[in-house]
Amino acid sequence: MSEPIIEAEGVAKHFGTVDALRGLDLTAESGQVTAVLGPNGAGKSTFVRAVSTLLAPDAGSLRVAGIDVLRQPHLVRRAIGLAGQFAAVEPSMTGRENLRMIGRLFGLNRREAHRAASQTLERLGLTEFADRASKTYSGGLRRRLDLGASLVGAPRLLLLDEPTTGLDPTSRIQLWDTIRDLVAQGTDVLLTTQYLDEADQLAGHIAIIDNGRAVAAGSPSELKALAGPDILEVRARHTNDLPAIAGVLARFVSDDVHVDEPTRRITGAVRNSVAALTAAAQAFAELALEIEDLALRRPTLDEVFLTLTGAPAEPAADNEPATATP
Repeated sequence: MSEPIIEAEGVAKHFGTVDALRGLDLTAESGQVTAVLGPNGAGKSTFVRAVSTLLAPDAGSLRVAGIDVLRQPHLVRRAIGLAGQFAAVEPSMTGRENLRMIGRLFGLNRREAHRAASQTLERLGLTEFADRASKTYSGGLRRRLDLGASLVGAPRLLLLDEPTTGLDPTSRIQLWDTIRDLVAQGTDVLLTTQYLDEADQLAGHIAIIDNGRAVAAGSPSELKALAGPDILEVRARHTNDLPAIAGVLARFVSDDVHVDEPTRRITGAVRNSVAALTAAAQAFAELALEIEDLALRRPTLDEVFLTLTGAPAEPAADNEPATATP
């Protein structure tokens, strides 16, 4: 097996009396997107800053691509690219000029910077926009160009801190496709996001942290199993049928039936899920109850998040202590 791209053991970071990280253990394997989720102030951004060498842990060990962050931070910086929440490109320059400039800052000569810029533009589907001023780009194009600035140096690990904040749904989906392509081409990704559906779509592995510690880790499916059994969900065609449908569903669920009259939805947790779905469908047909929708679903990551942290996911920026580059 290949070496993990990130290995954190007992990582701690203090800001005065505030313990941002309290012995965090986290492993990110190569070849996938690893997402870090947690409530506001949980330590997500602090961990990303530690991985990117923008701050030094006070205790524990942290390795990136097998390199010790404390002992050899200069080598870690060569192995990573960092894209924050906002596009960090020069608006008066073209996309190509932006990437050439970044390439030069990475230490490439003029020819190498030109080649790296062209390859990155093609990789991200930006070639046709390459010679336009970046101030004319849409929000989605600017975010892709920002990713390009992080990729010119050919990093092994790309750090994405809430990359789709402020994007419209179409641009979000396009950026998701770009991230999937990057992973398929060999770039590992560490992602923090305020959108749990984004982690569900992209991540092969998710770590949930709370109060500076990891409280759960696994694939999306493994984490959803922690929130309880599958959910059988029915939508009635007629409001008057809700009591009868709820009565039928109660025969197959393992807990209380929940009725939401405004949406005409009835839900309940089921253990033997496929058998329950089949039996419920047959019962509704026998009683001539009109059903608009009958579905079996796993618990959502929102429900996992609530179960593990006691708080719903919040769509705001982290309230973690500000830090400066060392």
